[in-house]
Amino acid sequence: MAAKPAANYQANLRDRTLGALDTKLAKLGIRRDFDLVLHLPLRYEDETMLTPIAEAAPGCPVQVEGSVIDTDIVYRPRRQLVCRLRDASGELVLRFMNFYPNQKNALAPQARVRAFGEVREGFLGAEMIHPRFRVLHGEAPLAATLTPVYPTTAALPQQALRTLIGKALAGADLSDTLPEALRERLGLMRFAAAVTLLHHPQPDSDGEALGSRTHPAWQRIKFDELLAQQLSMRRHYRERKSKAAIALEAKGSHVGALLGRLPFTLTGAQVRVWGEIGADIAQPRPMHRLLQGDVGSGKTIVAALACLRAVENGVQAAVMAPTEILAEQHYRKFSEWLLPLGVRLAWLSGSQAKAERDAALRSIASGETQVAIGTHALFQKQVAFSALGLVIVDEQHRFGVAQRLALRRKGKGKGKGKGREALAGIEPHLLMMSATPIPRTLSMSYYADLDVSVIDELPPGRSPVVTKLISDARRDEVVRRIREACQGGQQAYWVCPLIEESEALQLKTALDTHAQLEREFPELSVGLMHGRLKPEEKAGVMSAFIGGTIHLLVATTVIEVGVDVANASLMVIEHAERFGLAQLHQLRGRVGRGAAESVCVLLYQSPLGELARNRLKAIYESTDGFEIARQDLAIRGPGEYLGSRQSGVPLLRFADLERDLGLLEAARDAAELMLRDNPQAARNHLERWLGGRGEFLKA
Repeated sequence: MAAKPAANYQANLRDRTLGALDTKLAKLGIRRDFDLVLHLPLRYEDETMLTPIAEAAPGCPVQVEGSVIDTDIVYRPRRQLVCRLRDASGELVLRFMNFYPNQKNALAPQARVRAFGEVREGFLGAEMIHPRFRVLHGEAPLAATLTPVYPTTAALPQQALRTLIGKALAGADLSDTLPEALRERLGLMRFAAAVTLLHHPQPDSDGEALGSRTHPAWQRIKFDELLAQQLSMRRHYRERKSKAAIALEAKGSHVGALLGRLPFTLTGAQVRVWGEIGADIAQPRPMHRLLQGDVGSGKTIVAALACLRAVENGVQAAVMAPTEILAEQHYRKFSEWLLPLGVRLAWLSGSQAKAERDAALRSIASGETQVAIGTHALFQKQVAFSALGLVIVDEQHRFGVAQRLALRRKGKGKGKGKGREALAGIEPHLLMMSATPIPRTLSMSYYADLDVSVIDELPPGRSPVVTKLISDARRDEVVRRIREACQGGQQAYWVCPLIEESEALQLKTALDTHAQLEREFPELSVGLMHGRLKPEEKAGVMSAFIGGTIHLLVATTVIEVGVDVANASLMVIEHAERFGLAQLHQLRGRVGRGAAESVCVLLYQSPLGELARNRLKAIYESTDGFEIARQDLAIRGPGEYLGSRQSGVPLLRFADLERDLGLLEAARDAAELMLRDNPQAARNHLERWLGGRGEFLKA
């Protein structure tokens, strides 16, 4: 009977130990045995040979073996453990800043020690700082393969990780998921050979190719990773196309009326993308399309045409924007274009007065509202549509997957209008818009689940914006330039520095800048715009700026999107080095909207760091949003670039979209072939790489 508590204690201890290990592995993204197989080395260390101490080159990691002469704890200036090691060729010092008492005991005089580390010149001659070492007892054969060094986390030593990975490799099914004919045609290694080589490369393996990840084994792994991504995205694409939507047919009455009333003619690019969108929403399956267009290219009118198509077919449209300023801009434009046609609009935002909000909610739920425009308030729980047939999400990268999905689900909402029953089980069409152009490689990979339309020309009459880089030391010249522009009848923006650490600090900076510029320009009307203003205050400031009674608008990045004032021809961005490339490009797009020559001054403070210098160089040299996006991707990487779209989208661990474009193209083609001709192989491949985490993206 007495043994039971001891047995229970051992069992509990084992469970706690395993639980702690699982937690550590989960931090590395390892949740199943096969994840260990795909947990590949960062680099390798060569423990297959010994280097005589006298021949160890400074700065190079080497393995040495010798006998301990002496080991002491010294204080120079802090407590440290110093061990002198000797072989037939010379002596070497092993130095430890952090150590345990048992390490001093292990490094006793006469002990035979094998140590691995980088040699450098120290106070006592050649030394290794914190080398990896072991005391030898009897025969100790050298490693037969290069030693992998894995990504790890706190309290999970390399040796423990190597042991776990070795066991997983030994028990895993490494059979190929690629059809043999496809593998041979692409000239790829077999999976088992590739993954085994990467975990245990032979001493004669091409170290440079392994390090640069150009080795054929790495090429196979990167291809497989890209293929899993493509299979997942294209499978979701096919699944969406199999669902039902209301076919929004071209009936012409509203669309033709708006096109006839416009004071401008659509560009060729606008006509083309409207044709693509119109053809897509006319199908009885949900559209999932991304509309890309550089700043000022005219995406809003295309969105308005799509909304009118929905109205013509008796269903509702919803337009969602990430900020109140942008949503208000859309509401003003849509009111100007759609109200004369008898279309009923509603405005919904989080800052509305309760009575106004309740009235909008009732109008949307009853079906009286035909087009609802607003911020994230549109997808809140209490919002119910009568018959939602089209969802438009502007600046879509600012919304998370869950937010977009919530708005789409409103198509099956709880409204009581006459159209709801007819839409049971029907999905709305989805149009996502972005003025942040998406580089081709991202479009091919992370956006492979969408159809993409691109407006690749600006409307006539838009003058190119001249970009100037000016040091803060020449601020007086900038002030003089603003005075000249405003006195000449133009208007200007002064954008305050971006302060990531504190919104309160940023607000204070905006207030201080506004006060300073009011003193510098007593003859001008200087306005102020920031995120803490009440909606009616923002509307008043923007109305005054649009009307020309404010000459200079001091603002935070709240004006990044949604501000369209043709008479504003000069922008100053203070501390431009603090902004990202996409932000700088968006801000610059607020000018150049009229016929006058427009200038964007990037006011920077020296000295510039390398990243800031690269960003400013890129924005100075190009006004092409796609080229800027490509450079932004190169500077930031896909993780930061994609932003909130990453909710639910695993980042690529091994492939590099720029360097591995050829593999990406091959994986895209292979995914279509496998889904069509070998769906079981596609399922096996997805299970291997994603293992239950295959839901890359649902919105």
